[in-house]
Amino acid sequence: MMSIKQNNMHDDFFHWLNTWIASLPSQSLNQLGDSKKIAIVSVDMVVGFCHKGSLASDEVKSIIPNVVDVFKKAKKTGIQHFLLVQDAHHHDATEFSAYPPHCVKGSDEAQTIPELQELPFAKQFTVIEKNSLSPAYETTFDIWIEMHPEVDTFIVLGDCTDLCIYSMAMHLRLFANALNKKRNIIVPANAVATYNMTIEQAQKIGALPHPANLIHPLFLYHMTLNGIEVLKEIQ
Repeated sequence: MMSIKQNNMHDDFFHWLNTWIASLPSQSLNQLGDSKKIAIVSVDMVVGFCHKGSLASDEVKSIIPNVVDVFKKAKKTGIQHFLLVQDAHHHDATEFSAYPPHCVKGSDEAQTIPELQELPFAKQFTVIEKNSLSPAYETTFDIWIEMHPEVDTFIVLGDCTDLCIYSMAMHLRLFANALNKKRNIIVPANAVATYNMTIEQAQKIGALPHPANLIHPLFLYHMTLNGIEVLKEIQ
């Protein structure tokens, strides 16, 4: 059986990872090209992950101002495409065998957070519901992409870095790779987050620990390995 042993290589890597995160570049939306070719993709910025429910997280809640800020900047820049890809689970969703019941379709938890709903241009939002971590299965997401071939840049925001954000960014990247299609996928690190669960907390409820301060940068790194552009922030 494989085991992980503490060694200098691990220490060196984690030191490098911290330095890499600290040195991520920032960009303005104007630097990203034609606003007509850009889409903002918000993933799971819903009540059940931000404000209340079994999977609500302070870490995710903390990025709300940064997510809203990107939306406002995008609108000011002339971006017209705002996609909200969100959990709206069946009441007996198979996913509930891995995670506690959450964000059931029609419930308060499945609603877009009020901080986004209250934006004056909220009527422009296209809400796409999903019943799994991935946007690729049994959703209208790929149909939307096919209907908007001019869009070649996707800015992905929301939660969780290692789960639905990773699934979204990788789907966009791998789908484009398979078609030999040029596509830019951008993830601003300050507008994505994942939840934290200590070993002690996990043991109390029979779950797996989930150190956000490790998993968040590791998955940003892994997305970068796959050709996804990770920024510090959208200025």
